Amino acid sequence: MHQPIKTPCVKVCVVDGQTNNCLGCGRTLGEIARWAKFSDAERDQVMALLPSRIDALKAAGKLG
Repeated sequence: MHQPIKTPCVKVCVVDGQTNNCLGCGRTLGEIARWAKFSDAERDQVMALLPSRIDALKAAGKLG
């Protein structure tokens, strides 16, 4: 049976022009574009970085 691809997407697709990170999930545009082609390990590696990216966006006043 085919498993759905794990994704951090929260359907808030707005990219910050300074950091190039999505304000919803924290991924870069490049990561979003290549997400379906990443291996599970590559997706896990990116997902491990997302909490700190979201924290940095919050600290910079980009998120409420």
